[in-house]
Amino acid sequence: MTAPATVAVAGADQLSLPLAMLLIFGTAKLLAELFERWKQPGIVGEILAGVLLGPGVLGWIRPNELLLSLSELGVMFLLFRVGLEIKASELIEVGRTAALVAVLGVVAPFFLGWGILRAWGEPQVEAIFTGAAMVATSVGITAQVLASKGLLSTRSAKIILAAAVIDDVLGLLMLALVSSLARGRVNLMELGTTALLALGFTVVVAKWGTRTVRRMAPRVEEKLRVREAQFALSMCLLFALSWLATYVGVAAIVGAFLAGLALSESVGRRVVDLTHGVTELLVPFFLVGIGLRLELKAVSHPSVLALAVVIVVAAVLSKFVGCGLGALSLGRADAVRVGVGMVPRGEVGMVVAQIGLAMAVIAPHVYAVVVFMAVATTLVAPPLLALAYRGVSPAEGEEQEVFHLG
Repeated sequence: MTAPATVAVAGADQLSLPLAMLLIFGTAKLLAELFERWKQPGIVGEILAGVLLGPGVLGWIRPNELLLSLSELGVMFLLFRVGLEIKASELIEVGRTAALVAVLGVVAPFFLGWGILRAWGEPQVEAIFTGAAMVATSVGITAQVLASKGLLSTRSAKIILAAAVIDDVLGLLMLALVSSLARGRVNLMELGTTALLALGFTVVVAKWGTRTVRRMAPRVEEKLRVREAQFALSMCLLFALSWLATYVGVAAIVGAFLAGLALSESVGRRVVDLTHGVTELLVPFFLVGIGLRLELKAVSHPSVLALAVVIVVAAVLSKFVGCGLGALSLGRADAVRVGVGMVPRGEVGMVVAQIGLAMAVIAPHVYAVVVFMAVATTLVAPPLLALAYRGVSPAEGEEQEVFHLG
């Protein structure tokens, strides 16, 4: 049982890479197929493939730099593909509602997480970091579910995507503030500069990116002689905006999404098809990577497990209620869909926990609780989304307002 682990982790070996790819991709698709046959979202099976292969169960695969890189590429291409299917003008139209959803979706989880940890007797700094880890939404999970069902054109999906982008900027500022507090000093000038850069980058690309690309891309493409010139240009824009996003302080996936948004009204079907193929290859590594980080032994102690369960329930309810209230003006059905769509924390919550652990301001058991929360909310979101969107077909979009809980 230990041989596959040695082979799979030894990344530099010629034979280990194909075997690691086979284990991860093959197991993810096998479990996805089983879950689809059981009338459950296949994405749950792909995340559980990571739990099965990882340290939590079989121990065949452990997170390493190669898998991290493939995971980051996977979620970048996923958000890029999603951006290609959305028009910037449609997101701007729902901007006000999305902003309210994002703000309430940050405030409610932070204070609830902080309050629970303080009531549990944990130190102030650990409580603050836990609250911060509960803030940001992993939009990649929701986007994958909605894209697979052809529901990205629905009103609630547009609000979720726009709110997630705003959520990422707010989460960045929250993390910067929390990290500053942990170091014992708060640089307001630095925080203000980061906020302006992040908001400016997002607004400029979202508002003027499509118009600029529509004018410039055909001229550049005419002068190129390489095969698949339009796809090559699209990839350059994807990586350029992803890099710029990280440079100004927001996540690379925001830049990837904005790149797709800028290209959505310019590229042909061929680019969409090629992007879809690359996405289908890489996304399983993103999903399996989430499951790999879950170590069940870390939360096996009764008191730690109890705290983990309480935090998971709080994480689900705080996003569901907070974000749902922000979208209540759209009606009960859309409010429920938006609330559920903002629930998964995925890799975002883990990043915050890792920063806290690296700064030695959170204990290992609190780190384990946050990772458990991130994986658990990611696992429960797809079935809840399938339930919330039951009765809504791709053709009907938001014209179909039927919603059933039972």
